Order: sequence, then C-alpha cells, then structure tokens
Amino acid sequence: MSTLINRVLFTRAGYGLTVLRIFVGIIFAAHGSQKLFGWFGGGGLAGTAQWMESIGLAPGYLMASLAGGTEFFAGLALIIGLLARPAALGLSFTLLVAIFSVHISHGLFMANNGYEFALALLGGTIAVLFEGAGKLSADAAIAR
Repeated sequence: MSTLINRVLFTRAGYGLTVLRIFVGIIFAAHGSQKLFGWFGGGGLAGTAQWMESIGLAPGYLMASLAGGTEFFAGLALIIGLLARPAALGLSFTLLVAIFSVHISHGLFMANNGYEFALALLGGTIAVLFEGAGKLSADAAIAR
C-alpha cells in the first residue's frame, strides 16, 4: 500500500474513538440532512441558502450546498469509518467557519447561540483527524 494511502487509513486508536466517531458522525449526517433535504425540521437547501446570504456567506446556494454536503456525506463517512481523516478535516473546516461567522460573538454558551456545541464537535473531529477511525472502521479493515 502506498505511503499516502497508509497514512490516511492507518489508525492507532481503539474502541473509544470508534464510539466518538460514530456519535459525531450521526450528529453531522442529521445536521447536513436538515440543510440539504429539509429533514428533521431543517430549512432545506433554499432555506439554508437564504439564511447564509443573510449572514454574509454568499452565494447562498453554493455555501449551503458545500456546508450541507460536507456535513451529510462526511458524517456518513465517519459513521462507517471510511476515509475518516479527510472527512474529519472537512468537518473541522466547516466548524471553524460556523464558529467564527455565527457563534463567536455570542460567547461560549449555547443558551446565547454561542460556540459551545461547535467547539465540542470540533474536538471530536480533531481527535479523529489525529488518531484515525478506530478499531471498528472500514479504514482499519482496508489498512490491514
């Protein structure tokens, strides 16, 4: 296996990171489905695009598609542990945009629309980025 592919797929993490990866993946897949499809009470692509335009992220449809697509598909990738590091990288970038464009001015706590929840998810995505997908993952099976 080539060195680059081995670095992407290799994991030294155990079962604990597997659990973290799956739960974070579920949250992102659900959140992305709100943006893309309007599931779970979300605004769908049109509503998300309109909201993104209103906060200065333009063009709205492109930004909504990028954010929703990254959250949904990278969330699914985390759930199954396939290409978990690239998925975690994309999600980390998306979280940083959300924190600094929406939440930072409201302080830490969620009660004030702060960055508390996004920061916790960022910790989870960075852990996957550093450690890999964990023992129970498609990445670990392929790397073997």
